[in-house]
Amino acid sequence: MERNRERQASAALTAALVAADPVTPSTVSRDLINQLRVLEDMKSAITGLQAKITVAFDMAQRAEQAEAGVPASERGKGVGAQVALARRESPNRGSRLLGFAKALVTEMPHTMAALDAGLLNEWRATLLVKETACLSVEDRGAVDAELAADTGTFDDAGDKAIIAAAKAAAYRRDPRSVTQRAAHAAEERRVSLRPAPDTMTILTALLPVAQGVAAYAALTRAADSARSRPGGEERGRGQIMADTLVERITGSSAGYSGIDLQLVMTDRSLFAGDPEPARLTGYGIVPAEWARNLVAQGKEASAPADFYQDFNVWLRRLYTAPGTGELLAVDSRARFFPPGMRRFIEARDNLCRTAYCDAPIRHIDHIVPWHQGGPTRLDNGAGLCEACNHTKERPGWASRTIPGAVHSLELTTPTGHSYRSQAPPLPGHRHVASDSP
Repeated sequence: MERNRERQASAALTAALVAADPVTPSTVSRDLINQLRVLEDMKSAITGLQAKITVAFDMAQRAEQAEAGVPASERGKGVGAQVALARRESPNRGSRLLGFAKALVTEMPHTMAALDAGLLNEWRATLLVKETACLSVEDRGAVDAELAADTGTFDDAGDKAIIAAAKAAAYRRDPRSVTQRAAHAAEERRVSLRPAPDTMTILTALLPVAQGVAAYAALTRAADSARSRPGGEERGRGQIMADTLVERITGSSAGYSGIDLQLVMTDRSLFAGDPEPARLTGYGIVPAEWARNLVAQGKEASAPADFYQDFNVWLRRLYTAPGTGELLAVDSRARFFPPGMRRFIEARDNLCRTAYCDAPIRHIDHIVPWHQGGPTRLDNGAGLCEACNHTKERPGWASRTIPGAVHSLELTTPTGHSYRSQAPPLPGHRHVASDSP
């Protein structure tokens, strides 16, 4: 319906432009480009307005919390999560949006002015905020003035040019802070995983340069050594490096030893060749045939000969309601969710159940807290990431289950705004819409 309205509006706009100036088709094209530029300028201005509103909301929340007697050290916590929910973003991103807004409004007036005027978009303003984060308020303001729009810094500049200009200006103002930032960067080392097309994933490691170079060199030597052996090596250099990485990290060529992959699929897909896709925890939807091959320890064309030799298959049966796909199980009187119920909730929820958050599940939480009489039951349990679980426990936040065919919960923020989420549909079932709030 929405797409039809967009098409109709676009057709009406084009017709109006032709009627207003029917000279040549190029006139229409020129006017459409002009409108795109105007809309882009409006987006930048809206970003600036959102930043100002975000800072005003933060100040209002802190004032309300001070009046309510909240300790100074606790004031402002949870603001980022509320901002994220209002903007339909993950709570994790909310803290970055809040920091971005504060920097623009309180410390970088020239960047804010460029945003309001459409000379910067949100992403490039974010780059400037990021590259000056290590500076003092005074030095950050000086860099902001040096890179003001009227200096020509942003004329025809791309992302890399803006980053380079900001880094150079920051180093000139405070080289010690920039150097210290580089020294402390090792504290940000981490490993992340994100899905890629065609049942592939991208495993990324952010490492100190010496460790990163050494790790890559070790994989390179292993690949070169394997390819130099007599008898021929069918795998390419990159394939050998990837296989070596998996084997050295997991201790097996398959990479699955001692790890529960949590592959969820219907019995029809597993045994009867049904095409209904499966779901792999930590990745998402995968083709049914690929899932069957994995369970059957079949060999993929690109896999080495011993790829599955250490792969053991364990089956757990999940019983669902025929009409809705809701998982069915028994209650527990335990204070903490026992292992079986934890696995059940993880299989049901897949990712953090907070609206717009797709972080991995870290905590199995009582929706209605235990200390408020919430039972340890499957309908009162939800999988949450660590940040969302801690945010939910702050003053003014509340959550409850919503009766319905599919497990649903409602999260209410201190401002009284409510956000609902449903458990995602399991393979073989369609999503059942809940009643609107």
